Amino acid sequence: MTEQLALTSAADLPAITLDDVRAAAGRINGAVVRTPTLHSQTLSELVGAEVWLKFENLQFTAAYKERGALNALLLLSDEAKARGAIAASAGNHAQGLAYHGKRLGVPVTIVMPKTTPQVKVSQTASHGATIVLHGETFDDAYAHARVLERERGLTFVHPFDHPHVAAGQGTVALEMLEDVPELDTLIVPIGGGGLLAGMGTAARGIKNDMRLVGVQAELYPSMYAELNGVDMACEGDTLAEGIAVKEPGSYTRKLVSGLNDDIVLVAERHLERAVSLLLQIEKTVVEGAGAAGLAAMLAHPEEFAGRKVGLVLTGGNIDTRLLANVLLRDLARSGRIARLRIRLQDRPGALFKVMKLFDEKQVNIIEIYHQRIFTTLPAKGLITDIECEARDREHLDSLVASLRDAGYMVTTVELA
Repeated sequence: MTEQLALTSAADLPAITLDDVRAAAGRINGAVVRTPTLHSQTLSELVGAEVWLKFENLQFTAAYKERGALNALLLLSDEAKARGAIAASAGNHAQGLAYHGKRLGVPVTIVMPKTTPQVKVSQTASHGATIVLHGETFDDAYAHARVLERERGLTFVHPFDHPHVAAGQGTVALEMLEDVPELDTLIVPIGGGGLLAGMGTAARGIKNDMRLVGVQAELYPSMYAELNGVDMACEGDTLAEGIAVKEPGSYTRKLVSGLNDDIVLVAERHLERAVSLLLQIEKTVVEGAGAAGLAAMLAHPEEFAGRKVGLVLTGGNIDTRLLANVLLRDLARSGRIARLRIRLQDRPGALFKVMKLFDEKQVNIIEIYHQRIFTTLPAKGLITDIECEARDREHLDSLVASLRDAGYMVTTVELA
Protein backbone atom coordinates (compact mmCIF):
# COMPACT_ATOMS: atom_id res chain seq x y z
CA MET A 1 0.00 0.00 0.00
CA THR A 2 1.20 3.50 -0.76
CA GLU A 3 2.43 5.86 1.92
CA GLN A 4 -0.01 8.60 1.05
CA LEU A 5 -3.75 8.81 0.83
CA ALA A 6 -3.89 9.03 -2.94
CA LEU A 7 -6.68 10.76 -4.85
CA THR A 8 -7.54 7.45 -6.52
CA SER A 9 -11.21 6.60 -6.80
CA ALA A 10 -12.17 4.79 -3.60
CA ALA A 11 -13.73 1.89 -5.50
CA ASP A 12 -10.36 1.23 -7.23
CA LEU A 13 -8.27 1.10 -4.08
CA PRO A 14 -6.75 -2.29 -3.15
CA ALA A 15 -8.51 -4.53 -0.66
CA ILE A 16 -6.85 -4.68 2.73
CA THR A 17 -5.44 -7.92 4.13
CA LEU A 18 -4.78 -9.34 7.56
CA ASP A 19 -1.17 -8.23 7.17
CA ASP A 20 -2.33 -4.64 6.58
CA VAL A 21 -4.33 -4.75 9.81
CA ARG A 22 -1.41 -6.24 11.72
CA ALA A 23 0.88 -3.54 10.33
CA ALA A 24 -1.60 -0.91 11.47
CA ALA A 25 -1.66 -2.48 14.93
CA GLY A 26 2.12 -2.13 15.11
CA ARG A 27 1.98 1.51 14.07
CA ILE A 28 -0.66 2.61 16.55
CA ASN A 29 0.56 0.45 19.43
CA GLY A 30 0.97 2.54 22.56
CA ALA A 31 -0.78 5.59 21.10
CA VAL A 32 -4.33 4.29 21.50
CA VAL A 33 -5.80 2.51 24.50
CA ARG A 34 -5.76 -1.28 24.31
CA THR A 35 -9.28 -1.55 25.60
CA PRO A 36 -10.46 -4.64 27.49
CA THR A 37 -12.71 -7.36 26.12
CA LEU A 38 -14.81 -8.63 29.03
CA HIS A 39 -17.43 -11.31 29.46
CA SER A 40 -20.86 -10.17 30.64
CA GLN A 41 -22.60 -12.88 32.64
CA THR A 42 -25.80 -10.89 33.10
CA LEU A 43 -26.20 -9.89 29.46
CA SER A 44 -25.38 -13.46 28.42
CA GLU A 45 -28.24 -14.77 30.54
CA LEU A 46 -30.53 -12.04 29.22
CA VAL A 47 -30.01 -12.73 25.50
CA GLY A 48 -29.36 -16.49 25.55
CA ALA A 49 -25.80 -16.33 24.18
CA GLU A 50 -22.30 -15.87 25.56
CA VAL A 51 -21.51 -12.14 25.27
CA TRP A 52 -18.14 -10.41 25.37
CA LEU A 53 -17.89 -6.61 25.24
CA LYS A 54 -15.04 -4.62 23.68
CA PHE A 55 -14.93 -1.29 25.55
CA GLU A 56 -13.86 1.14 22.82
CA ASN A 57 -15.75 3.85 24.70
CA LEU A 58 -12.66 3.92 26.96
CA GLN A 59 -10.45 5.47 24.29
CA PHE A 60 -9.21 8.98 25.11
CA THR A 61 -11.76 10.54 22.74
CA ALA A 62 -14.28 7.85 23.77
CA ALA A 63 -14.49 6.14 20.36
CA TYR A 64 -12.72 3.57 18.17
CA LYS A 65 -12.34 6.15 15.36
CA GLU A 66 -8.95 7.10 16.75
CA ARG A 67 -7.48 3.90 15.33
CA GLY A 68 -8.19 4.54 11.67
CA ALA A 69 -7.44 8.24 11.91
CA LEU A 70 -4.06 7.62 13.53
CA ASN A 71 -3.08 4.90 11.06
CA ALA A 72 -3.90 7.23 8.17
CA LEU A 73 -1.86 10.08 9.67
CA LEU A 74 1.15 7.85 10.30
CA LEU A 75 1.15 6.73 6.66
CA LEU A 76 1.46 10.29 5.36
CA SER A 77 4.80 11.40 3.95
CA ASP A 78 6.75 14.01 5.92
CA GLU A 79 5.78 16.58 3.30
CA ALA A 80 2.08 15.73 3.58
CA LYS A 81 2.27 15.86 7.36
CA ALA A 82 3.77 19.32 7.20
CA ARG A 83 1.00 20.59 4.90
CA GLY A 84 -1.71 19.09 7.10
CA ALA A 85 -4.82 16.92 6.96
CA ILE A 86 -8.46 17.78 6.50
CA ALA A 87 -11.73 15.96 7.15
CA ALA A 88 -15.45 16.55 7.12
CA SER A 89 -17.03 15.30 10.32
CA ALA A 90 -19.23 16.40 13.16
CA GLY A 91 -18.55 13.35 15.29
CA ASN A 92 -15.96 10.91 16.59
CA HIS A 93 -13.73 10.95 13.50
CA ALA A 94 -13.21 14.68 13.93
CA GLN A 95 -12.06 14.30 17.51
CA GLY A 96 -9.83 11.31 16.80
CA LEU A 97 -8.10 13.02 13.89
CA ALA A 98 -7.71 16.28 15.79
CA TYR A 99 -6.31 14.62 18.90
CA HIS A 100 -3.71 12.52 17.11
CA GLY A 101 -2.86 15.31 14.69
CA LYS A 102 -1.94 17.49 17.65
CA ARG A 103 0.14 14.68 19.16
CA LEU A 104 2.04 14.18 15.91
CA GLY A 105 2.40 17.85 15.05
CA VAL A 106 0.19 17.52 11.97
CA PRO A 107 -2.08 20.54 11.39
CA VAL A 108 -5.69 19.35 11.16
CA THR A 109 -8.66 21.18 9.67
CA ILE A 110 -12.17 19.91 10.33
CA VAL A 111 -15.13 21.12 8.27
CA MET A 112 -18.43 20.87 10.12
CA PRO A 113 -21.97 21.86 9.16
CA LYS A 114 -23.13 25.12 10.72
CA THR A 115 -25.83 23.09 12.49
CA THR A 116 -23.27 21.10 14.51
CA PRO A 117 -23.96 21.38 18.27
CA GLN A 118 -21.56 23.79 19.93
CA VAL A 119 -20.38 21.15 22.38
CA LYS A 120 -19.00 19.05 19.50
CA VAL A 121 -17.36 22.08 17.91
CA SER A 122 -15.73 22.98 21.22
CA GLN A 123 -14.55 19.44 21.95
CA THR A 124 -12.90 19.13 18.56
CA ALA A 125 -11.33 22.58 18.78
CA SER A 126 -9.96 21.69 22.22
CA HIS A 127 -7.76 19.08 20.53
CA GLY A 128 -6.09 21.79 18.48
CA ALA A 129 -7.95 21.50 15.18
CA THR A 130 -8.91 24.42 12.99
CA ILE A 131 -12.69 24.39 12.66
CA VAL A 132 -14.46 25.54 9.51
CA LEU A 133 -18.24 25.78 9.73
CA HIS A 134 -19.87 25.48 6.31
CA GLY A 135 -23.29 24.56 4.98
CA GLU A 136 -26.38 23.15 6.60
CA THR A 137 -25.73 19.42 6.04
CA PHE A 138 -22.86 16.96 6.15
CA ASP A 139 -22.89 16.79 2.35
CA ASP A 140 -22.31 20.56 2.23
CA ALA A 141 -19.41 20.27 4.66
CA TYR A 142 -17.93 17.30 2.80
CA ALA A 143 -18.01 19.12 -0.56
CA HIS A 144 -16.36 22.19 0.96
CA ALA A 145 -13.66 20.06 2.61
CA ARG A 146 -12.75 18.60 -0.78
CA VAL A 147 -12.49 22.12 -2.20
CA LEU A 148 -10.17 23.19 0.64
CA GLU A 149 -8.15 20.00 0.16
CA ARG A 150 -7.29 21.07 -3.39
CA GLU A 151 -6.88 24.77 -2.67
CA ARG A 152 -4.57 24.33 0.33
CA GLY A 153 -2.74 21.16 -0.67
CA LEU A 154 -4.09 19.24 2.33
CA THR A 155 -4.62 15.49 2.58
CA PHE A 156 -8.23 14.43 3.00
CA VAL A 157 -8.69 11.72 5.62
CA HIS A 158 -12.03 10.03 4.98
CA PRO A 159 -13.92 8.80 8.04
CA PHE A 160 -14.38 5.32 6.55
CA ASP A 161 -13.90 4.95 2.78
CA HIS A 162 -10.16 4.24 2.53
CA PRO A 163 -7.94 1.19 3.17
CA HIS A 164 -5.65 3.01 5.65
CA VAL A 165 -8.63 3.95 7.79
CA ALA A 166 -10.30 0.53 7.49
CA ALA A 167 -7.06 -1.24 8.41
CA GLY A 168 -6.77 0.87 11.54
CA GLN A 169 -10.33 0.03 12.55
CA GLY A 170 -9.59 -3.65 11.99
CA THR A 171 -7.19 -3.63 14.93
CA VAL A 172 -10.28 -3.85 17.16
CA ALA A 173 -10.86 -7.42 15.96
CA LEU A 174 -7.21 -8.38 16.43
CA GLU A 175 -7.37 -7.42 20.08
CA MET A 176 -10.72 -9.13 20.62
CA LEU A 177 -9.50 -12.44 19.20
CA GLU A 178 -6.22 -12.23 21.11
CA ASP A 179 -8.22 -11.82 24.32
CA VAL A 180 -11.05 -14.27 23.50
CA PRO A 181 -9.97 -16.77 20.80
CA GLU A 182 -13.17 -18.79 21.23
CA LEU A 183 -15.42 -16.07 19.76
CA ASP A 184 -17.43 -17.41 16.83
CA THR A 185 -19.54 -14.32 16.00
CA LEU A 186 -18.86 -10.59 15.76
CA ILE A 187 -21.66 -8.03 15.61
CA VAL A 188 -20.43 -4.79 14.10
CA PRO A 189 -22.30 -1.48 13.73
CA ILE A 190 -22.36 -0.17 10.15
CA GLY A 191 -22.46 3.47 9.15
CA GLY A 192 -20.14 3.94 6.20
CA GLY A 193 -18.77 0.42 6.61
CA GLY A 194 -15.16 1.06 7.62
CA LEU A 195 -15.36 -0.80 10.93
CA LEU A 196 -16.89 -3.97 9.46
CA ALA A 197 -14.50 -3.86 6.47
CA GLY A 198 -11.51 -3.73 8.79
CA MET A 199 -12.72 -6.03 11.53
CA GLY A 200 -14.14 -8.53 9.05
CA THR A 201 -10.86 -8.72 7.14
CA ALA A 202 -8.90 -9.30 10.33
CA ALA A 203 -11.35 -11.79 11.85
CA ARG A 204 -11.71 -13.89 8.69
CA GLY A 205 -7.94 -13.88 8.25
CA ILE A 206 -7.59 -15.43 11.69
CA LYS A 207 -10.75 -17.61 11.78
CA ASN A 208 -12.19 -18.35 8.37
CA ASP A 209 -15.50 -19.55 9.83
CA MET A 210 -16.12 -16.41 11.92
CA ARG A 211 -19.72 -15.27 11.57
CA LEU A 212 -19.92 -11.55 10.78
CA VAL A 213 -23.17 -9.68 11.33
CA GLY A 214 -23.57 -5.99 10.59
CA VAL A 215 -26.21 -3.88 12.30
CA GLN A 216 -27.87 -0.65 11.20
CA ALA A 217 -30.61 1.55 12.57
CA GLU A 218 -33.97 1.04 10.85
CA LEU A 219 -34.02 4.75 10.02
CA TYR A 220 -30.69 4.55 8.15
CA PRO A 221 -30.48 1.14 6.39
CA SER A 222 -28.06 2.36 3.69
CA MET A 223 -25.66 -0.61 3.50
CA TYR A 224 -28.54 -3.07 3.98
CA ALA A 225 -30.40 -1.51 1.06
CA GLU A 226 -27.32 -1.45 -1.18
CA LEU A 227 -26.40 -5.08 -0.62
CA ASN A 228 -29.99 -6.33 -0.87
CA GLY A 229 -30.81 -4.28 -3.96
CA VAL A 230 -33.79 -2.49 -2.42
CA ASP A 231 -34.78 1.15 -2.21
CA MET A 232 -35.19 2.26 1.42
CA ALA A 233 -35.45 5.73 2.88
CA CYS A 234 -32.59 6.97 5.06
CA GLU A 235 -33.92 9.76 7.21
CA GLY A 236 -35.14 10.66 10.68
CA ASP A 237 -33.79 11.40 14.14
CA THR A 238 -32.04 8.25 15.28
CA LEU A 239 -30.34 7.72 18.62
CA ALA A 240 -27.54 6.03 16.66
CA GLU A 241 -26.35 9.21 14.96
CA GLY A 242 -22.83 7.79 14.68
CA ILE A 243 -24.04 5.29 12.06
CA ALA A 244 -26.68 7.52 10.45
CA VAL A 245 -25.03 7.46 7.03
CA LYS A 246 -27.21 7.92 3.95
CA GLU A 247 -24.70 6.40 1.53
CA PRO A 248 -22.05 3.83 2.45
CA GLY A 249 -18.55 4.09 1.02
CA SER A 250 -17.84 2.65 -2.42
CA TYR A 251 -14.64 1.05 -1.12
CA THR A 252 -16.15 -0.31 2.06
CA ARG A 253 -19.27 -1.53 0.26
CA LYS A 254 -17.07 -3.72 -1.93
CA LEU A 255 -15.32 -5.24 1.09
CA VAL A 256 -18.41 -5.62 3.24
CA SER A 257 -20.33 -7.37 0.46
CA GLY A 258 -17.69 -10.10 0.42
CA LEU A 259 -17.39 -10.40 4.19
CA ASN A 260 -20.70 -10.11 5.99
CA ASP A 261 -23.03 -13.03 6.62
CA ASP A 262 -26.00 -10.83 7.41
CA ILE A 263 -27.07 -7.27 8.18
CA VAL A 264 -29.85 -6.77 10.70
CA LEU A 265 -31.87 -3.65 11.38
CA VAL A 266 -32.84 -2.38 14.83
CA ALA A 267 -35.64 -0.07 15.94
CA GLU A 268 -35.10 2.96 18.13
CA ARG A 269 -36.67 1.23 21.12
CA HIS A 270 -34.01 -1.51 20.93
CA LEU A 271 -31.23 1.07 20.76
CA GLU A 272 -32.67 2.89 23.77
CA ARG A 273 -33.00 -0.35 25.70
CA ALA A 274 -29.43 -1.33 24.90
CA VAL A 275 -27.99 2.01 26.05
CA SER A 276 -29.95 1.69 29.28
CA LEU A 277 -28.93 -1.92 29.93
CA LEU A 278 -25.25 -1.19 29.40
CA LEU A 279 -25.42 1.61 31.94
CA GLN A 280 -27.45 -0.37 34.46
CA ILE A 281 -25.65 -3.70 34.13
CA GLU A 282 -22.12 -2.86 32.99
CA LYS A 283 -22.00 0.63 34.52
CA THR A 284 -20.67 2.00 31.23
CA VAL A 285 -21.91 4.92 29.13
CA VAL A 286 -22.31 4.35 25.40
CA GLU A 287 -23.81 6.39 22.59
CA GLY A 288 -26.60 4.98 20.43
CA ALA A 289 -24.26 3.62 17.76
CA GLY A 290 -22.11 2.07 20.47
CA ALA A 291 -25.08 0.08 21.74
CA ALA A 292 -26.15 -1.14 18.29
CA GLY A 293 -24.57 -4.58 18.71
CA LEU A 294 -26.50 -5.30 21.89
CA ALA A 295 -29.63 -3.83 20.27
CA ALA A 296 -29.25 -6.42 17.50
CA MET A 297 -29.21 -9.23 20.06
CA LEU A 298 -32.30 -7.82 21.76
CA ALA A 299 -34.16 -7.43 18.45
CA HIS A 300 -33.05 -10.71 16.84
CA PRO A 301 -32.18 -13.17 19.64
CA GLU A 302 -32.78 -16.21 17.43
CA GLU A 303 -29.84 -15.16 15.21
CA PHE A 304 -27.35 -15.52 18.06
CA ALA A 305 -28.77 -18.12 20.44
CA GLY A 306 -26.05 -20.29 21.93
CA ARG A 307 -23.20 -18.53 20.11
CA LYS A 308 -20.06 -16.88 21.49
CA VAL A 309 -20.58 -13.27 20.47
CA GLY A 310 -18.26 -10.29 20.52
CA LEU A 311 -19.81 -6.81 20.64
CA VAL A 312 -17.94 -3.54 20.10
CA LEU A 313 -19.04 -0.64 22.28
CA THR A 314 -17.85 1.74 19.58
CA GLY A 315 -18.23 5.03 21.41
CA GLY A 316 -19.44 6.81 24.52
CA ASN A 317 -20.08 10.34 23.28
CA ILE A 318 -23.71 10.94 24.15
CA ASP A 319 -25.30 14.18 25.31
CA THR A 320 -26.13 13.93 29.02
CA ARG A 321 -29.64 15.31 28.59
CA LEU A 322 -30.33 12.78 25.84
CA LEU A 323 -28.97 10.01 28.04
CA ALA A 324 -31.32 11.09 30.84
CA ASN A 325 -34.27 10.94 28.43
CA VAL A 326 -33.27 7.47 27.28
CA LEU A 327 -33.06 6.18 30.84
CA LEU A 328 -36.44 7.63 31.79
CA ARG A 329 -38.07 6.22 28.65
CA ASP A 330 -36.67 2.79 29.51
CA LEU A 331 -38.14 3.05 33.01
CA ALA A 332 -41.47 3.88 31.43
CA ARG A 333 -41.35 0.89 29.06
CA SER A 334 -40.51 -1.43 31.95
CA GLY A 335 -43.46 -0.15 34.01
CA ARG A 336 -41.35 1.43 36.72
CA ILE A 337 -42.64 4.89 35.90
CA ALA A 338 -45.89 5.68 34.12
CA ARG A 339 -48.33 8.42 33.27
CA LEU A 340 -51.92 7.40 34.02
CA ARG A 341 -54.77 9.41 32.50
CA ILE A 342 -57.81 9.30 34.78
CA ARG A 343 -61.28 10.80 34.19
CA LEU A 344 -62.70 12.52 37.28
CA GLN A 345 -65.68 14.62 38.27
CA ASP A 346 -64.70 18.21 39.10
CA ARG A 347 -65.86 18.28 42.69
CA PRO A 348 -64.24 18.50 46.16
CA GLY A 349 -62.59 15.26 47.34
CA ALA A 350 -62.44 13.63 43.88
CA LEU A 351 -58.66 13.70 43.70
CA PHE A 352 -58.31 12.71 47.35
CA LYS A 353 -60.24 9.49 46.72
CA VAL A 354 -57.89 8.59 43.87
CA MET A 355 -54.85 9.34 46.03
CA LYS A 356 -56.07 6.85 48.63
CA LEU A 357 -55.84 4.06 46.05
CA PHE A 358 -52.27 5.07 45.19
CA ASP A 359 -51.47 5.03 48.90
CA GLU A 360 -53.02 1.60 49.40
CA LYS A 361 -50.93 0.17 46.56
CA GLN A 362 -47.78 2.00 47.73
CA VAL A 363 -47.24 3.63 44.34
CA ASN A 364 -45.29 6.88 44.54
CA ILE A 365 -46.79 9.97 42.85
CA ILE A 366 -44.25 12.14 41.00
CA GLU A 367 -46.41 14.78 39.28
CA ILE A 368 -50.12 15.60 38.86
CA TYR A 369 -51.57 17.52 35.89
CA HIS A 370 -55.19 18.69 35.86
CA GLN A 371 -56.85 19.43 32.53
CA ARG A 372 -60.20 21.24 32.67
CA ILE A 373 -60.19 23.47 29.57
CA PHE A 374 -58.70 21.58 26.62
CA THR A 375 -60.87 18.48 26.84
CA THR A 376 -63.96 17.06 25.17
CA LEU A 377 -65.48 16.21 28.54
CA PRO A 378 -68.50 18.10 29.93
CA ALA A 379 -67.75 21.27 31.89
CA LYS A 380 -68.05 19.39 35.19
CA GLY A 381 -65.53 16.76 34.12
CA LEU A 382 -61.75 16.84 34.09
CA ILE A 383 -58.80 14.77 33.01
CA THR A 384 -55.99 14.16 35.47
CA ASP A 385 -52.61 12.86 34.33
CA ILE A 386 -50.63 11.35 37.18
CA GLU A 387 -46.97 10.45 36.76
CA CYS A 388 -46.10 7.73 39.21
CA GLU A 389 -43.38 5.29 40.19
CA ALA A 390 -43.99 1.58 40.76
CA ARG A 391 -41.75 -1.37 41.57
CA ASP A 392 -42.32 -3.08 38.23
CA ARG A 393 -44.96 -3.73 35.55
CA GLU A 394 -46.92 -6.13 37.76
CA HIS A 395 -47.11 -3.56 40.55
CA LEU A 396 -48.35 -0.91 38.11
CA ASP A 397 -50.93 -3.23 36.58
CA SER A 398 -52.26 -3.96 40.06
CA LEU A 399 -52.83 -0.22 40.66
CA VAL A 400 -54.61 0.22 37.31
CA ALA A 401 -56.86 -2.73 38.10
CA SER A 402 -57.78 -1.23 41.48
CA LEU A 403 -58.62 2.12 39.90
CA ARG A 404 -60.86 0.47 37.33
CA ASP A 405 -62.53 -1.68 39.99
CA ALA A 406 -63.36 1.58 41.79
CA GLY A 407 -65.13 2.84 38.69
CA TYR A 408 -62.50 5.13 37.22
CA MET A 409 -61.74 5.33 33.50
CA VAL A 410 -57.96 4.86 33.27
CA THR A 411 -55.60 4.76 30.31
CA THR A 412 -51.81 4.58 30.22
CA VAL A 413 -49.97 7.12 28.12
CA GLU A 414 -47.74 4.82 26.06
CA LEU A 415 -44.35 5.42 24.43
CA ALA A 416 -43.66 4.62 20.80
